[in-house]
Amino acid sequence: MRRRSLFTFLGYAILSLLLPIAAAQAADSSADLPEVRFVTSEGAFVLQLRPDVAPETVQNFLAYVNDGFYNGTVFHRVIPGFMVQGGGFEPGLERKKTNAPIKNEATRTLPNLRGTIAMARTNNPHSATSQFFVNVADNDFLNAGARGPGYAVFGKVTDGMGVIDRIAGVKTGYQQGMADVPVTPVIIQTAEQLEQED
Repeated sequence: MRRRSLFTFLGYAILSLLLPIAAAQAADSSADLPEVRFVTSEGAFVLQLRPDVAPETVQNFLAYVNDGFYNGTVFHRVIPGFMVQGGGFEPGLERKKTNAPIKNEATRTLPNLRGTIAMARTNNPHSATSQFFVNVADNDFLNAGARGPGYAVFGKVTDGMGVIDRIAGVKTGYQQGMADVPVTPVIIQTAEQLEQED
């Protein structure tokens, strides 16, 4: 009995030493994840990206951000209870020229939950370019394997989800043959990658 108590004590002692280390490592890995701040006509929100799960998608997204591509574009498709989509059109629904499409990195590791950001695409799974959407609900049917290859989640909103909800609630209508277009344009004024803290 005494030996068992000693092993139990040693086990707890080791565990108490390892837990803070594991927590610090988790904090460090989280701090290393790139962040992007969007300022829109409805307010600002911050995204934390996941290159560890969707490296090509994050690289592609950050290339557009750092080129200033998203500045002055609009959220052109807004559906309450579903998602808000932007990143491809200027006011007046003028389509912007994009880079080449990327491969679909949708994975069950990152499902389409409320607050996540994913790549928009056509029926071709590997057609995503610059357009993205933020889920305003848990959209399980968009996940990899649910109804096909799925839509690639590559990050989440960490600050300003209320702004996303506000965008999701704007009045929409038809414009130039497109449905769910905000009547008053919701403009992305700036999108910038935040500097990592040392």
